[in-house]
Amino acid sequence: MTNMHNGDIMILYILTYIIYMERKGHNMDALLKLLKTNARISNAELAVLLNETEAAVAAKIADYEKKGIIKGYSTIINDDLVNKDQVVAYIELKVTPQARFGYDQIAKTISGYDEVESVALMSGAYDLAITVLGQNIRDISSFVAQRLAPIDGVISTTTHFFLQKYKENGILLCGEPGDERGMY
Repeated sequence: MTNMHNGDIMILYILTYIIYMERKGHNMDALLKLLKTNARISNAELAVLLNETEAAVAAKIADYEKKGIIKGYSTIINDDLVNKDQVVAYIELKVTPQARFGYDQIAKTISGYDEVESVALMSGAYDLAITVLGQNIRDISSFVAQRLAPIDGVISTTTHFFLQKYKENGILLCGEPGDERGMY
């Protein structure tokens, strides 16, 4: 057996946790859980962890991609260290659903803007939640006033500005630095 590095130990810990969660009734595929935790893990490493062949892992990943289960692979970047001036806003919208389309057409229109990072239908006092990036507060204010508010069906907006992000997609963004894959 080869020497184990911190990353190897973490992967074994994650796999143990995945097996534990599956036994508790959580049914997300172990392969998907591993990829969600570390999308940079190789097919060879996944094959060992899952007791599968590398070809079987590659085929399953390709199938997930074809079916749209895996939509892409991304890196979590601490934007505060890269672009200290960037502003992130969380905007809640009240909208009137459109006949035959409901909320989908408005959400699709909003999704088409480059400034928009995410769009989600939500329950509660508001209908849509969007995350927007801008170079400053004025950029986001202009975006809301000139592009969001005039959309047919938008009743009102409420904008919240992020002051500090602490955790994103399960990864801590401040505090102790992690290894090169963002795992602690």
